[in-house]
Amino acid sequence: MTRARDLGVPLPGRTGEHNALTDVPGVEIGFTTLVEGESVRTGVTAVLPRGREDFAVPCAAGTYALNGNGEMTGTAWLAETGSLTLPVLITSTHAVGACHRGTIDWVVRERPDVAAEWLLPVVAETWDGYLNDSTAPTIHSGHAIAAIDAARPGPVGEGSVGGGTGMTCYGFKGGTGTASRVVSYGDDEYTVGALVQANFGSRRELTVAGEHVGAELGADNPMEETWAAPSGAGSVIVIIGTDAPLLPGQCTSLARRVPLGLARTGTAGSHFSGDLFLAFSTANPGALTSRFPRTDEAEYESMRFVPWGRLDPFFEAVVQATEEAVLNALFANEEMTGHRGRRVPALPTGRWSRS
Repeated sequence: MTRARDLGVPLPGRTGEHNALTDVPGVEIGFTTLVEGESVRTGVTAVLPRGREDFAVPCAAGTYALNGNGEMTGTAWLAETGSLTLPVLITSTHAVGACHRGTIDWVVRERPDVAAEWLLPVVAETWDGYLNDSTAPTIHSGHAIAAIDAARPGPVGEGSVGGGTGMTCYGFKGGTGTASRVVSYGDDEYTVGALVQANFGSRRELTVAGEHVGAELGADNPMEETWAAPSGAGSVIVIIGTDAPLLPGQCTSLARRVPLGLARTGTAGSHFSGDLFLAFSTANPGALTSRFPRTDEAEYESMRFVPWGRLDPFFEAVVQATEEAVLNALFANEEMTGHRGRRVPALPTGRWSRS
């Protein structure tokens, strides 16, 4: 798997060990990848902010929508409480329901005591209907369970894996990408990681490390030549995680910086692209609970957090990690042919290997 940095693309910032969202301690990521016959090019990605053991422990979290032509379930509860529990799943547009059910089934299996109250899973999507028969009932709840079961820390697969299997980006093969940044804060160091499901952008917009290369790479663009959808249609989901202690509102502020990282790759944000973002903090375990009261005694919770006026380095980390995660989704990929013989070329990375 070749990544942007492997070919010398100049990208700013200090990365974590794996340059991935899993550099945030406790985060685990898993995939179910489905490539079958001519018309199945799809899958499921699972992100467990606190890993399998502590999935029911809340994280501070916030969301932001650059453009609402997409779906991310559970956001009403996130807006109400700023509290995220359960695995977060990313998949194909028409598979949201199956993954929602699968998450519930997984919790029932693992922790029936947690399932006994109520569950509001977060499931997000992008549309893979160019390469995948997206209206077929391919993905079922078992695929969601398998992705959660497969979640691990450490290196993360990129390109055509999990929910990113059938996705395209800037007219090239897109999909899953990840990156991280280390932020120094006094004597402490924290990690900010990004995971993207990249399915957006018009070829002419593509920018790599500040160099506008879209026009130069305009040849061999079958999507734009033959597809009815406007150039740039699709969607992008971005999950931001950090171990820095943040309030829910501060997580929302991190999510609002994601579009700045996407813009560095060239996109102007198409009306036909659902661009939805979630940010969470794994600090402050034990805060932001919403369980049923256990006694009549008064209870209190407290949170430690970085002051608002000291957040700029974390905002910068979000922008840098988001940009690099998109590029990794492109650089780590290969050409794919799928539904009805439709073909999407891979980014010609040889252009950078010669530099």
